[in-house]
Amino acid sequence: YCCPNSMNCPPQIKGRIEHFISRRAMDIEGLGSETIALLYDNKLLKDVSDLYRLEVSDLSSLERLGEKSATNIINGIAKSKEVPFARVLFALGIRFVGETVAKKLASALGSMDKIQSADLEELLSIDEIGEKIATGIISFFALDENRQLVDRLRSFGLQMEEKGSSDKLKSDKLAGLSFVVSGVFSHSRDELKEMIEAHGGKNVSSVTGKTSYLLAGDNIGPAKFEKAKKLNISIISEEQFLKLLNE
Repeated sequence: YCCPNSMNCPPQIKGRIEHFISRRAMDIEGLGSETIALLYDNKLLKDVSDLYRLEVSDLSSLERLGEKSATNIINGIAKSKEVPFARVLFALGIRFVGETVAKKLASALGSMDKIQSADLEELLSIDEIGEKIATGIISFFALDENRQLVDRLRSFGLQMEEKGSSDKLKSDKLAGLSFVVSGVFSHSRDELKEMIEAHGGKNVSSVTGKTSYLLAGDNIGPAKFEKAKKLNISIISEEQFLKLLNE
């Protein structure tokens, strides 16, 4: 099933299209693997962007598909243009970029252009993005055909940036500040990270000279603690952090 020329290998092409239309990705109703195979075999689909070129007449002329199902599918495809950016990113099928990672990337970088042009260092600074994921993203966008595919999807009106991310902010108290959250707290780590983002701050996964604060809980790993001390980075407790928010 894995053939060397993955770009032109029929099972892989169909697999990519099936992933793209799946419920957790673009969620296109009425389309399933049989219909995808039918469209592919009839040369109506070469890649996912061809979905947005389809018309009712293309579909209703195929066996097993009447006018009604054809109309439903075309409506489903049109509706998918409203699917939020993080799911579009997940739908592309970038290696190692699952739903959670796609959401992290979308909220940290905000647009397809920024993700496309991000370098290794920038990607690694995003919370929970490691080298394997970062390299997968860079390799994906290094290919001309993938960049062209994204351009075609953009031209068909798919969401290529986070909508109204600033609307969700409770305040900008933490704007421009980056936090490493490590250890055990009375709030869950995810709750603390959400609070940081809700007040304009940024979560990063490793302590560097650019980190503003290490939010340290119980049982924090000694390596992060030592590195923060060495780099003179402010180390704060959960209590101090909550105080900072309520000032």
